[in-house]
Amino acid sequence: MNEKLEGRRQAEEFEQRRRRTWKMFADRSMSAKAQLFDLLEHICQEFELTDTQYEIAKRRYEAIGEWLAASTTPFLSAIEVYAHGSIGLLTANKPIKGQEYDVDLIAFAPAFPIHFAPSGLKRIVGARLREHGVYGRLLEEKPRCWRLNYAGEFHLDITPSIRSPYCANGGELVPEKRTDLWKASNPKGYRANFELRAALMPRLSVGKVIAADEIRAGTVVDFPALRKRKGVLRRAVQICKRHRDVFFLEERDASRAPISIIVTTLVARSYEYCVGSFEYDAPFDLLLDVVARMPDFIDEAPFRGVGRSWAIWNETTQGENFAEKWNVDPALAAAFFEWHKQISADLAALKAGEGLDQLGKMLGRSFGEGPVSAAMDAMTRSVSSARSNGRLSVAPVAGLTVGAVPARATSVPPNTFFGR
Repeated sequence: MNEKLEGRRQAEEFEQRRRRTWKMFADRSMSAKAQLFDLLEHICQEFELTDTQYEIAKRRYEAIGEWLAASTTPFLSAIEVYAHGSIGLLTANKPIKGQEYDVDLIAFAPAFPIHFAPSGLKRIVGARLREHGVYGRLLEEKPRCWRLNYAGEFHLDITPSIRSPYCANGGELVPEKRTDLWKASNPKGYRANFELRAALMPRLSVGKVIAADEIRAGTVVDFPALRKRKGVLRRAVQICKRHRDVFFLEERDASRAPISIIVTTLVARSYEYCVGSFEYDAPFDLLLDVVARMPDFIDEAPFRGVGRSWAIWNETTQGENFAEKWNVDPALAAAFFEWHKQISADLAALKAGEGLDQLGKMLGRSFGEGPVSAAMDAMTRSVSSARSNGRLSVAPVAGLTVGAVPARATSVPPNTFFGR
C-alpha cells in the first residue's frame, strides 16, 4: 500500500513540474515560439532512427558492397554500394504501426556498358546475391531493384546503376521499370545539393527581441545553438514526413501519400529560398514559412486542355521528374495538396494553442501520441533538473536555455517558474 501511495505521489509531483514547465507557452510569446521548435526537436528525436540502427544498416550495406565487388564477373569488378534517400540524408523516421523501415542503396557498376539493357545488370547483381548463403534466403525481386528483407528490422533496396555520359554533374543511369531503358538520376549530386542547403543558417532579427538600448535594431545574427543539432532543414523534412504518415495512416489511401523524395525536395528548395530572403523571430516561424511555400516550387501547366501537368525536377541532372506519376494519376497531386493544406493549418494552430493539455492533443493528432508524450516528459525532466541546479535561464534569442547562463539571459530561480 505504501509503495502505491509513494508511486502516486511521485506521479503527481512530476505532473506539477510538467505543468510549471509548459506554462512558458502562455507566459512569454518570444520564448514560447523558441521553445515550440525545441519541443518539435525533442519529438523528432523520439521517432528518428537511433545511432545503433544507422550503424547496423551501414555495416550491412558495406558487407553487401564487398560481396558484390568480390565477384569474378568483370561487370561487377569496380562496383560501389552506397546509401541514398533518407538514410543518406539523415532524415529517416521510424515507421509507424510496427512497419519496417527501408534503406535505399545504389549498386553503381561503372564497368557495365551503356548499350546493354538495364535488365542485364539487374540479373547479374541478383545472381551474385543468390550465391551468398544469407542474402539468397532474404532476396526478393522488385521491378527496379533487389530487396533484402531483414525481418523485424528493415529491408535493403539495391538499385543497380551506371555512369551517365549525358550528365555533367556526375549523374548516373538507373533501370526504367516498364521499358527496360536507362533513366537519368543523380543520387550523389542530390545529396551534395541537400547538404549545401542544410548548411545554410537562418537569420534572426535580434532587434525585435532585445531592448533597443542593448543592441542596434535590425542587427542580424545566426540562430544560436542550432549548429549542435541536425538543423532546421533536416528537422523540417522529418516533421513533414511524420505528419504525412499519420495523416494517411487510417482514414485515407496510404498509397496516395506524397513520396518522400517529393516532400524532401520541396522542403529543401523552400528552405533555401526562405533563409536567403527573410529574417525570422524564431526557428518555428521559419518552419511555418518553409512549409507554407512548398507548392511554390512545383512546376505546373495546362495539359491538352484538360487537367494539369506536373513537374518537380531533380536540379542536379536532366530529365528526372519526381512528380511524373502525378501526370498518370491526378489523384496523387490532389492528395499532396490536401495533405499540405492540413499540415500548414496544424502547425499554425500550435502557436494559438493554450495550455499543456491542448498543446499535447494537437501535437498528438499530428505526430502520434506516443512520441509526443515521451518528448514532453523528457523535456520536462531536463528543464526541472536544470532549474534545480541553477542552470536554467531565459535568453532573449534562444528562449529557455539549459546550461551555462548566456549573455543577456535571465536566470530562472530554482523553486519558481520565471520568478513567480
